[in-house]
Amino acid sequence: MKNVVEDYSKRYRKARKKEKSEILEEFTRVTKYNRSYASFLLRGASKKRKTTSPSQKKGRKKKYDHKVFVKLVRIWEIMDFPCGKRLEAVMGEVIDNLVRNGHLTLTEETKRKLLNISASTIDRLLSSERKKMELKGRSHTKPGTLLKKHIRIKTHYEWDDTRPGFVEVDLIGHDGGSVSGDFCYSLNMVDVASGWSVVAPIRNKAQIWTLKAIIQLRKTLPFTLLGIHSDNGSEFINRHIYRYCEDEGLLFTRTRSYNKNDNCHVEQKNWSVVRRAVGYYRYDTEEEFQILKELYASLNLYNNHFQPNQKIIEKIRKGNKVSKKYDRPTTPYERIMQSPWVDQNTKDRLRKQHEALDIYKLKSIITHFQEQLVNIQIDKSKGGILNYVPLNFK
Repeated sequence: MKNVVEDYSKRYRKARKKEKSEILEEFTRVTKYNRSYASFLLRGASKKRKTTSPSQKKGRKKKYDHKVFVKLVRIWEIMDFPCGKRLEAVMGEVIDNLVRNGHLTLTEETKRKLLNISASTIDRLLSSERKKMELKGRSHTKPGTLLKKHIRIKTHYEWDDTRPGFVEVDLIGHDGGSVSGDFCYSLNMVDVASGWSVVAPIRNKAQIWTLKAIIQLRKTLPFTLLGIHSDNGSEFINRHIYRYCEDEGLLFTRTRSYNKNDNCHVEQKNWSVVRRAVGYYRYDTEEEFQILKELYASLNLYNNHFQPNQKIIEKIRKGNKVSKKYDRPTTPYERIMQSPWVDQNTKDRLRKQHEALDIYKLKSIITHFQEQLVNIQIDKSKGGILNYVPLNFK
């Protein structure tokens, strides 16, 4: 059969178009092959393919070599493993900060490649390094019905996302899977317009601790607090916070019952900020409370000054398909600096603070306290108590 194929193939390749059709018909009758397969054989039966070793194969030279990859992974780790779009948006500033503070050395060629790398290429290069782990927590929200009729409902459609000052608040419980007894919570406060987020630990969800944390976090905001939006939990819907908002002239609104999307900004930050930083362990000791307090002090600076976020600017529905368009990834710090609602003195103070920050040092402090929290959990499992160790970063 091999000789037959070669004989027909030589005639086929030398023939004209009309003759090729006749030869193909004759070949299919003789061999009983499918016409398409027969044509394939006649076109290339006598062609000998050259076999080459992997080292002889020619291809496009890699633009981003191992040196670039190693530096990219290093930066990615320091920036807490963001996606390509978010990392690309702050790549220049991050490199300048790390180089200026002596935590990164780059050749001019490597630096140029890192500054020119696209978001999709970042994701492709880091795909082998990225590991995801999905964990689910539990809700500790219990309805507060006493004042619900006095507090106006507000949905996510009603937010004015142009002026900083209207914040969403929520509590995250650190029960570790057991809701018995007292344990720490984290109060998360997120500004809708800028994405500025601040977190503080509280000893339990008593109303007095929740209000104290709100007052404490309010002092750290680089803008005037105008309104507070919460879920329907009794830790927020109570006389203490209601009276505080009335006395301070703050707009106090709440979500619809069983509609978490009305509080979507803070719900998203509950995972991306709090759970990613401290996990799902049970924190119920004074040592753990103090560690959370110091960890969040650095985490708030790290997230607001160096972690970019995206805001949706357009949403179009066509039948069952929804198309969303987002703005360029921008850090909360940059959004505050661009806001016409923030006074110049505040911006100058914020700029000085930003220029003095060291990304690597902030990340190291956060990692230090995270390790302490893990060590306490290990010690707890052995029945011991690990003393709180303050960090002296030189």
